[in-house]
Amino acid sequence: MSVARAAAGALAMLVAAATATAAHADTLGEVRQRGYLRCGITESGPGFSFVNAAGKRAGFEIDHCNTIAAALFGGLKVQYVLTTPQTAFTLLQSRGIDVFPAGATWSFSRDAALGLDFAGVYFIDGQGFLVRKRSGVQRVADLAGATICVAQGTTLEQNLADYFHRRRLKYRPITYGDADKALEAYQADRCDAVTMQRAALAARAAGMADRGQHHILTEIISREPQGPLVRQNDSRWRDIVFWALNVRVAAEELGVSQRNVAEMRKNSPNREVQRMLGVYGNYGRALGLSNDWAFNVIRLVGNYDDVWRRNLSPIGLERGPNRLISQGGAMLALPFR
Repeated sequence: MSVARAAAGALAMLVAAATATAAHADTLGEVRQRGYLRCGITESGPGFSFVNAAGKRAGFEIDHCNTIAAALFGGLKVQYVLTTPQTAFTLLQSRGIDVFPAGATWSFSRDAALGLDFAGVYFIDGQGFLVRKRSGVQRVADLAGATICVAQGTTLEQNLADYFHRRRLKYRPITYGDADKALEAYQADRCDAVTMQRAALAARAAGMADRGQHHILTEIISREPQGPLVRQNDSRWRDIVFWALNVRVAAEELGVSQRNVAEMRKNSPNREVQRMLGVYGNYGRALGLSNDWAFNVIRLVGNYDDVWRRNLSPIGLERGPNRLISQGGAMLALPFR
């Protein structure tokens, strides 16, 4: 009898634990009850995440948060939670934020070991270097023996070590807590170069008073596929984040933009457009959302090109690999069918 009781007790504990885990995994329920999205962001500079002249948060990262909120609520109900690439993962794991869409590179260790899941790729970048023009450095190989500022504990640091090791080049890394501190150290002449993703370099360097005295090397030492992060074992929430960002690419591919979305919803004969915009089928209900969720995303935030032109074109970034696959890039929209 005691063995039976023990077995029954153990089973009850397992069931209780499983039930608690399932309940704890319902991010959508938590967000709806709270009434707004808690979205992790970084201070990555103009074009990506910054406070504009009107005193409001703006940028490519911010529009990812707005995209998810638009899908959820039909409005931009977002609390932006400031974090860093070093602390964002812990904050997400501890449920301090619901999603971190601010440019984490999709790597094996992050995907397999952190208890987090990536929800697609929305931006492809590469790691580059900012150097002083007077240094005469034109290629990465010219940095042999140089001191290089880099953010500690990031893929940037590992990419740098891997690249120089493979080519048997010596260098001296000087590490800092985040990318902004690394750039400040470079500006203070404490290193010969600073390295980070080229888009981030362009955004941060745009604010330098002596910007004309520096240049970004054309070479890159890595490919950085970036996407939003969510907690593992919450497939419905991952699907919502994935499809909310995917719909912007799909909309561009289908010719639906922030400017014409209302007209397209009313008059487009294309069945895929009708499904996407909630005119036909129940493609919102499958996600636990209203059927007009994608219409709200495009109406309030725009398609991928709208978001790019608003945020990244002003700082001089070309789309490159972030063009649609039909235009020679790598952005591929999954179909609405």
